Amino acid sequence: MRRRTVTAGNLEEILQLTTPAQGTEQAAAPPAAAPAPAPPPREEQHGLRTEFDFVLPRGYVDEAGTVHREGAMRLATARDELRPQIDLRVKENPAYLSVVLLSQVITRIGTITDVHAGIVERMYATDVAFLQDFYRRVNSEGHTRAAVTCPHCEGGFEVDLSGGRLGES
Repeated sequence: MRRRTVTAGNLEEILQLTTPAQGTEQAAAPPAAAPAPAPPPREEQHGLRTEFDFVLPRGYVDEAGTVHREGAMRLATARDELRPQIDLRVKENPAYLSVVLLSQVITRIGTITDVHAGIVERMYATDVAFLQDFYRRVNSEGHTRAAVTCPHCEGGFEVDLSGGRLGES
């Protein structure tokens, strides 16, 4: 790659050389009818869903006593899975790995957007177990549905673990 030194004197010259000519730009442009629609968000362009909403079974109770149940989790990256391996808390106690990992991929819980390990530590065990299963489903299986069997009629169907109470859609 060749570098070019730019000084104030030749900056205008470089700008003129790199901009397209006015006549060719107008000739190549189609007649203006309506503005082109904005491109879809990057997530939709590739058909990849990168953030998943969830509803905690019990909910996180903050210092003010507010219960936060709805939240969102993003897909994990390789860095998310590697970073806890060098965390001193995880080295001292390997069970702490899931706390650090969950704190990195949870983007919000209720109105809380700064989710850190201290918040995950103060969650009820049922909520942490739910989030661990949710993480596994989202990152290894790519969806939040689970196959279940009715205990009465033994009919099989799927439920979405991501949100709502049973029976809601």
